[in-house]
Amino acid sequence: MADHDVEKTTIIETGGGGGGGVLAVVVLIIAVLLLLYLFRGQLGLGGDETTVEVPDQIDVTVNQN
Repeated sequence: MADHDVEKTTIIETGGGGGGGVLAVVVLIIAVLLLLYLFRGQLGLGGDETTVEVPDQIDVTVNQN
């Protein structure tokens, strides 16, 4: 019997695919930042300060029958 050397080659593909999760996280972060920017006034995150004027006196008329 003759001895034969057999070479075995294993190919491991490491590229492509798997990037969908990273893309989803990036899109989610951008969406949250956009919503925070749009609603920053309602959330009290900076922007122009609102001045509320309260009168010193309020006249109330009560009718008793």
